[in-house]
Order: sequence, then structure tokens, then C-alpha cells
Amino acid sequence: MGDPKGFLTTKREGPTRRPVDLRLSDWREVYEDFERGTLEKQAGRCMNCGIPFCHQGCPLGNLIPEWNDLVYRKDWREATERLHATNNFPEFTGTLCPAPCEAACVLAINDDAVTIKQVEIEIVDRAWDEGWVPPQPAQTKTGKKVAVVGSGPAGLAAAQQLTRVGHDVVVFERSDRIGGLLRYGIPEFKMEKSRLDRRLEQMKAEGTLFRASVDVGVDVTVEQLRADFDAVVLAGGATAWRDLPAKGREVEGVYQAMEFLPWANHVQQGDIDAPEITAEGKHVVIIGGGDTGADCLGTSHRQGALSVTQLEIMPTPPEKRDEGMPWPTYPMVYRVTSAHEEGGDRLFSVNTTEFVGDADGKLQAIRIVEVRRGEKGFDEVPGTERELPAQLVLLAMGFVGPEKGKLLSELGVELDERGNVARDRSFMTSVDGVFSAGDMGRGQSLIVWAIAEGRSAAAGVDAYLTGRDVLPRPIDPTDRPLV
Repeated sequence: MGDPKGFLTTKREGPTRRPVDLRLSDWREVYEDFERGTLEKQAGRCMNCGIPFCHQGCPLGNLIPEWNDLVYRKDWREATERLHATNNFPEFTGTLCPAPCEAACVLAINDDAVTIKQVEIEIVDRAWDEGWVPPQPAQTKTGKKVAVVGSGPAGLAAAQQLTRVGHDVVVFERSDRIGGLLRYGIPEFKMEKSRLDRRLEQMKAEGTLFRASVDVGVDVTVEQLRADFDAVVLAGGATAWRDLPAKGREVEGVYQAMEFLPWANHVQQGDIDAPEITAEGKHVVIIGGGDTGADCLGTSHRQGALSVTQLEIMPTPPEKRDEGMPWPTYPMVYRVTSAHEEGGDRLFSVNTTEFVGDADGKLQAIRIVEVRRGEKGFDEVPGTERELPAQLVLLAMGFVGPEKGKLLSELGVELDERGNVARDRSFMTSVDGVFSAGDMGRGQSLIVWAIAEGRSAAAGVDAYLTGRDVLPRPIDPTDRPLV
């Protein structure tokens, strides 16, 4: 610990968000630059505690106390090395991860946690600026070929690990660009795609091949896949979304979040001038109170919605931890994201009972009712029915597992009791040589778990192909995060 009084003399301080009126006029990331000297002091708040529970909170096992101390000592180059020792893509987690490491910080027991996430993103941003993130091509080749199906964080992490130890890796993506939900599910204001693009350029220089606009199971058959590759990693995510079969669901104007969000990113990529589904000039209702709902909220603000209302069936979370969410678990407390700060209403303990269309079958309103927990779910509160104007409703209620299409059926992989792809401790499925990583096997989860699983699946693949043990040992795929 560089500063033995750091957490006693320095209070937690994070970056400020750009003014709302300014950031709503563009799609850039919402945070102001953070002064380097201030960050070094923030890193000095790390206590060097005897048992650093931040490791428990982080599925990647990031060496958090080490790189906090290195930043405090101004050794940014070595901090970069320690950061990349466990995380292929700290710029992704530094912008998108909800930071369960901070929830598990020992200091958080009775004080404000260390700004772990901010230190992480500042390290990697400086590393890119200084040229400290060079390609790391393999010194020798194994002659083994691996197909990675899906180019989200799990697939990219597996691909980079496998390429670096000498395998020939091809990443398949059915969208027109590489990145999965990083590309088309995450709005630009949460993570600018230049972060993704520069990492992909590094991977290409290392030897990873990318094939976009390829739907494996359709454009490339399962027979071709197995014949051309020695191993396969399934990293297609949990993209089967949860629907809301309420009365009037068929009216025009009700969409899934992932039918809405990609269009804004296509505009930012320069593919189109205007999104096909837009919130401009409309009263928007978002059903679902999680991160995807917040992404829809911020996107709707920037597109010029007349009003935005976000609905959540669960009650309003508490402001602070309670007995049901003890440290070091991730507390489900009331949070205000940058999108919530920008406007809109949030309603808790409400359920949607009907989508109301006009004579032309176009959405004009929704009917909601207040609810409370009952013995078998949620009970409606009599006399609380009301109507909200809405020309656009976005369903952001999460995902129920991987899509059950030709790829999974023709491979013949077994599914677990939750409908995800079953795998063993080496991340291999029931089919020899076929592995699974990320949400496809875990279910909907965090980006930090996707990267951790991609790295672990790569270790399993490498051991299967070569019998060696050179990559980090796999995590237990049956483990569950404290969130």
C-alpha cells in the first residue's frame, strides 16, 4: 500500500458527467476527462487489505490491489501489464461492467469503495495512447484450427487467447460487423465503437480471422464446420428475448429492445441516415428497469422523444444495502444512470395489461395497473388501473437463453435445465470437441463473466487439442456470481 492513510484522508471521487443538454446533442461517451493526479490519489485509497474481497467480486480475478498501488506510484506501464494479465479487454469492462468488484471492496463495508472501475479504464486508455498495447502473435503454430461462433466479449476473449498460443482461429458473426452486442446492443454514448475497433485491429494483427455476415448452421453447415475445424467454441450469447403476451401485443409500435437499439448504432456507423425504428416525436414507454432499459432510455432522449416512461414490475429498490443484500454481494439498490439523469419518469410496482391500438392498428396507449407481491407472484391493486399515452413501446425484460436454431439442433448439444448449452468443467459440451462460453452456456449475465468464460473455454480447448496446460486454469462454469 503506497499511502497508508489514503482512504482516511482522500474521499472517493469519480469523473463528472458532461452537462445533460450538451451530451444529448451528440452520441459521445458521457464522462468528462479525469485528471491523472486525482486518479492516482484515488488509487491510493486502496487499503492493501489482508483478504482483498475485490477478487471475490471480480470473475476475472483481476489483480486490483496490485494495479491500484502501481498507479498510485505512477508506474502506469507496469499497471498496464498487471491489468492485461487477467483481462483481455479492460476498456470494455471499464466502460460497461457494473463493477461487482467495488461492491465487494472491503472499504465499502463502512465507507465509499475504491474507484476500481475508473482506475481500470484510465490505465487502459493511457496504455493505448502510449502505444503499450501491441499485437502479441504466437511464436510457434500448432497447426490446429478453431472456429469461434459469435463475436461478443466471450467469443473475442476465447479467440484472442487461442490465437496467441498458436492455433488458427476463425471468428464467425452473423451480423454485418464484428462485435456482437458490443457493436449493435451497446449505445455509442456508453461505449464508443472506436474502443472495439482498435482492439479488433490488434487481434487481426495477431492472426485471428474474422468472417462477418455468416450465419453458422445456414451459410456454413454444421457438417462443414466440423470437417474444417478441430474444435468449435459456441459463443452466440443468450439472444432469445423475453416477450410480454399482453392483450393487443400485435399492434404496430411494440418492439423488443434489440429490434430498436441496433438502428441507432447503424446511424452512428454511417450505414443509414435515420433509424427505421425511432423515438423521435413519440411518447415512449420502456418495459423493464435494467441496463437494457436504460440504454433504450438514453437512445430515446437523443432521438427526440416527446416523453419517456420506464416501467418496472418490482418495487422501488432501497437506497442502501439491507439485510437481504449483505456485503460482499452486489447490492440491488436504487441507482440513477446517466440516462436516468437525462430525463424521463420511472414507475415501479406496475404491470402492463394491454397495448391499445387505434382504428389503423397502430399503438396509441398502454394500460397499466399497480401490483404488489402475493403468495404466487404479483397481485393487482384494485382501483389503480390507468392509461399512458404511447406510440412506441420497447420491451427490455431480459433474455431467456440461446436461440434454439439449426446450429444447436444439428450439433446435437445437450441443454441444461435452464435451456442453456450444458458443458463440463473444461467448458466442453456433450459433443466431443465442441465448447461453449458466455451467455449461451451461462444464461444472461455480465460482460465480465463473458470475458472470464471466454478465457476459460480457451484453456479447455487448448488442453483438448494439445494436452498441455499453458493458459489460465478454467473457472468453474457452475459457479454463480454474488450479484
